Amino acid sequence: MLDATRPDPVRSDLLDALAHKGIRHGFFTRAGGVSDGIYRGLNVGLGSGDSREAVIENRRRAARWLGVPETHLATVHQVHSPHVEIVTAPISYDQRPEADALVTATPGIALGILTADCGPILFADADARVVGAAHAGWKGAVYGIVENTLAAMENLGADRANIRAVLGPAISAANYEVGPERVADLIAADRAIEACLTPSARPGHAMFDLNRYTLDRLKRAGVTVDQVARCTYAEDHDFFSYRRTTHRQEPDYGRQLSAIVLET
Repeated sequence: MLDATRPDPVRSDLLDALAHKGIRHGFFTRAGGVSDGIYRGLNVGLGSGDSREAVIENRRRAARWLGVPETHLATVHQVHSPHVEIVTAPISYDQRPEADALVTATPGIALGILTADCGPILFADADARVVGAAHAGWKGAVYGIVENTLAAMENLGADRANIRAVLGPAISAANYEVGPERVADLIAADRAIEACLTPSARPGHAMFDLNRYTLDRLKRAGVTVDQVARCTYAEDHDFFSYRRTTHRQEPDYGRQLSAIVLET
């Protein structure tokens, strides 16, 4: 039986293969948290309506699993942008910069991304000892969060040919319907998105495969890619989902954590 007080993140074999080089990662689920009600489990969203004490305790538990102090779990204030933050020291809760990715070459600082349907991506160059984490919603993916994260890692000494990138749990195409205006916006932003759209049952609407689009961007960028193919919308026991919350007309939603750290 799982310890209810201990997180139990899912992991990628691609990144697990780097554990002997001191890289630890996890795509955290709802397991092992103290929040209850609509936030049940390991909600780490400081911007949610959950109690701050519960969120901080959940972050503390995730940090402990990652092998770092609570103060060394770095996150940012995510704004669906292509902006990347280079991290060299811990980031306090109240001083999180606006960005949607983090990179570091500093051991002992875990980089964390929060999601509730968007795609979390974890990156590692084990030889150069550089890691990254990115939040890829459709805006971030379209406007360059993947490419900007890779460029920031290269600035820290990473070699793109050695970078491994894993897309974690996110909403699947089967549950991501977009309306006519969004379809038009997506195609206008990048014609390649047409290949990731299929007609839905409603006229003018389409099912958007954001995962495929993000993976395509990663592959075109020249890195080794893997995916943890879990759907945040469908698996309500394990994941928070903004879209599911909207469909259920719930007042708010939690956020799950995806994180990576260079061990000291």
